[in-house]
Amino acid sequence: MAQLEEDAVNFEGLARDVAQWSSQFQAELKNRPVAASTGRGLPKRMLALNGNGARSAFDDFTAHIAPQLSASAGPRYLGFVTGGATPASIMADWLVAATDQNVAAPGDSIATEVELQAASWLLELFELPSSFEGILTSGATASNVLGALCARQHAGSQQNLDIAKAGLSGSEIEVFAATPHASMQKAFSFSGLGRDAITFVPCLPNSEKMDTNALKSMLKQSKSKGKIVVASAGTVTGTDFDDLREISKLCKIHKAWLHVDGAFGLFARLMPSCKHWTEGIELADSITADAHKWLNVPYDCGIFFCKHPKILQQTCSVAAPYLDIDNILPAFMDRGIENSRRFRALPVWMSLLAYGKNGYQQLVEKNCAQALALAKWISDSNDYELLVECKLNVVVFRPVGSRDKEVKIALKKINSTGKVYMTPGIWQGEAAIRAAFSNWQTSMKDVKIVCNALESLTGKDLV
Repeated sequence: MAQLEEDAVNFEGLARDVAQWSSQFQAELKNRPVAASTGRGLPKRMLALNGNGARSAFDDFTAHIAPQLSASAGPRYLGFVTGGATPASIMADWLVAATDQNVAAPGDSIATEVELQAASWLLELFELPSSFEGILTSGATASNVLGALCARQHAGSQQNLDIAKAGLSGSEIEVFAATPHASMQKAFSFSGLGRDAITFVPCLPNSEKMDTNALKSMLKQSKSKGKIVVASAGTVTGTDFDDLREISKLCKIHKAWLHVDGAFGLFARLMPSCKHWTEGIELADSITADAHKWLNVPYDCGIFFCKHPKILQQTCSVAAPYLDIDNILPAFMDRGIENSRRFRALPVWMSLLAYGKNGYQQLVEKNCAQALALAKWISDSNDYELLVECKLNVVVFRPVGSRDKEVKIALKKINSTGKVYMTPGIWQGEAAIRAAFSNWQTSMKDVKIVCNALESLTGKDLV
C-alpha cells in the first residue's frame, strides 16, 4: 500500500510525463514504421513480489513495449478498416480512465445521459429515424451478437417461445445471408443458432451483393417458422450494398427480422453522392456500425441501433436485487452484453461536439478520394491489377498474373517496407491485397508514399 500512496502523491508529475509521451507518439506517427516487426518480444521475468511503482512501470513500457508498437493510429495503416483517434477523442479517453465511470445503471452520475445523447447524435449524423434506440458496444462483433440475439428472440416470438428465458429447444430458425462478415458468423455461434443455421443466398454476378430474386424464392420455400435476414451495407472486400428497400419488403411479408451490418458502410450516408446505396436501411430492425472505424475514436467502440428496445431488454435483462435501481433513464446493462461498462460514450460525445456533422462528412469524402487515387494508380500500373471498382474507401488488387501464394509473398514484402500496412482479402475466390482508408490524418501525400512503396517492388521483386 505504501507504493500506491507514493504513486498517488506523485500522480500529477506522472500524468504530465505520460501526456508528453503520448503527444510525442502522435506527432511521430507519420514517420514511424507502420508495422512493428522487431521480433524482440518482452524480456522473460517472473512476477515481482514487491512492485517498484508506476514510474518504474512506465520506464519499462517505454523501453520494451513502445518500440514494438505499430503505427496503426497513423495515416498509412490501411489494414482492416482502422480509424485513427481524433485529438478530442484521445483527450476524452484520458478522462474516461481518470473518472472511471461504470455506465451500467443510471442514478449515480450523468454518464448514462451522455451515452443517450451520443446515441441520439449518431442517429442525426446518419440521418436515421428516432424510432431507433442506440447503445455503444465493444465493437461490431458485440453489436452483431446483439443483432443475432434480438433476431433470435423475434423468431422465437413467431412460435410463441421466449428463447431468452427457455432456450432454443423446440424452435425453428433459419438465417439468410449473402456475404456475412466473419463477426456475424461468430455472432450466430455465440447465440446458439450456430453457423450452420445460415442459408447462403447467391450474389449478383461479379459482386458481393445479395440477389434479391433468389432471396424471395428461398424465403418462400423455407419451412422454418422463424426467419432472420442479415444484409450488408458495405461488404468487407467489394464494398457492395444490398438492396435494403427490396429486402425489407420481403422481410415484412415473411415476418423476418432484418439485421443490417453497416460496420463502416453506414458512413456512406454522410456523402450525398453515396447515400442512396443505403436507401431502406431505416426500415431495418437492427443495425451494426463501428465508431472506432470512421468516427475515429479509440478502441474499442461499436454501435448498435435497434427499433425494438423491448426485445433488446427482454434478451439482455436479468433481475437481481442489487441491480434494482429506480430511475427514469434506461440501464444499459439491461440492453447489452456487459453489466460493467466502460464510459466509452465520452470520446464519441466529445468528437461529435468538436467536429460536427460537416467535419465527419469531409473526413469520409477525403478518405474516399484517397482510395480512388490509389485505385487509379493501380489501374495505370503495369505491375498491379485492380480487381474490383473502388466505390467507397477500399481498394482491392494484386500483382499482375500472380497466384494466390505469390499474392501472400507480395503482401509481406509491401508491408516490410515500413511505409504502409495492408491486409489480405479474397475476391471471387482468389487471394487479393486490400487497402482501406479511414484515418483522419491520411493525406494525398500519404497516397503518393504508398504508390512509391508499391512502385519500388515491381516485377520480380514482388514474388
